[in-house]
Amino acid sequence: MGFRKVLMAASALVLATGVANAGYERDGWYVGVEGAWVSVPDTELIGSGITELEFDSGWGALGTVGYALSNSNWRIEGEVGYRMNDAVAATTLIGFGPYTNGELTEWSYMINAVYDFKFSSERFGFSVGAGVGLDDARLQFDESKDRNYNLAAQGIAGITYRVSQHWDLALNYRYLWVDEVDLVLSIPLAPVEVETEMELSKHTISIGLRYGYNDPPAPPPVVVPPPLPPAQPKQFIIFFGFNKCNITAEADAVLSEAASAAKSGGSASVRIVGHTDTVGSPSYNQKLSECRANAAKANLVGKGVSDGSISTSGKGESELMVQTGDSVKEPQNRRATVDLN
Repeated sequence: MGFRKVLMAASALVLATGVANAGYERDGWYVGVEGAWVSVPDTELIGSGITELEFDSGWGALGTVGYALSNSNWRIEGEVGYRMNDAVAATTLIGFGPYTNGELTEWSYMINAVYDFKFSSERFGFSVGAGVGLDDARLQFDESKDRNYNLAAQGIAGITYRVSQHWDLALNYRYLWVDEVDLVLSIPLAPVEVETEMELSKHTISIGLRYGYNDPPAPPPVVVPPPLPPAQPKQFIIFFGFNKCNITAEADAVLSEAASAAKSGGSASVRIVGHTDTVGSPSYNQKLSECRANAAKANLVGKGVSDGSISTSGKGESELMVQTGDSVKEPQNRRATVDLN
C-alpha cells in the first residue's frame, strides 16, 4: 500500500469522526507509555534474490507527549516507538532457506493527530487518528547489517478507559507503513554485498497509560438571590371632625381605596384602630376612638370587605400622632388607621 493511500485512508477516518461529542473533552498536556505486540507481514528483498522474508511476532514500546486542545476532542502528540522482530525464514530464487539469524529493529518518530469521542458511558471512549514521521529501520543477517531513515505514516484506532481525571488506560492498534527501505547487505550465497529494497509495514497492538490533563474548570458559583422582604402591611389613614365619629367625604374616598386594595390584594385581615385628641376625659375619648374604628369598619363592609376579616380597637388619646398637652384640639390626632395584612 502506497504512502498516499495510507495517509488518505487515515485522514478520512479521522475526519469522519469529527462530529460534536460534548462530555469527553480533555484539556492540557499529557504523557503516555505503552507496551506492544508487533507483527510484520512477509516481505521481499528486491534485487537480492530473497523472494520472501518471514518474521516472527515481536515486541515494542512507545512513548508519547501530547496536548489535548481545549473545547475540542482533538489531541496532537509526538510519538517515539521501538519495535523488534526476528527474521525466521527466507526463500530465495533457488529455494535456499530457512535462514534464521536475522533481526529487524525500528525506531519511529511520529507526529499524530487523534480524535477522541465517548461511548454511552462517561468513562469509555474510542479514538482514531493518523500520523506522519520518520522510521529508522535496521535489518541484520549475522554480522551484516544496514539501516536507513524513511518517510512513514500510520493509522491509529483505540479504546480508552478514563480511570480518573488525570489517568487514562488505553488499548491501541497502529498500522505503520514505511516507504521502501534501501539497504546494502551480505546475502547468503552472494559473493558481494547486494543493494536491495524492502517493502515494510507493521501491525502493532499496545496497551498503556496516559497521565496529565488539566483539572476541569470550577463550576460557576451558585448565586442565591436574597429572599424577598416580607410584604409590608399597607396603611390608610382617615380623619374625623372634632368630637365626631361619622365618615366624611374625604374619609370615604380613602376607605374606597382601602377596600379596593384589600379585595384585589387578597388581604387576610384588616385592622382598624381609632384615636382622639386630648380634649375630654380619657374614658370619653376611649369610647370615641372605638366609635371611629367601628364607623370605618361599617364603611368597608358596605364596600364589599368581609366582616369577619376586620378587627377594630380604640386607643383613645394614648397614641397621639402629634404630641400636645391636655385639652388641645389637634386635627391629626382625630383619626383612624386601616392596616391591610
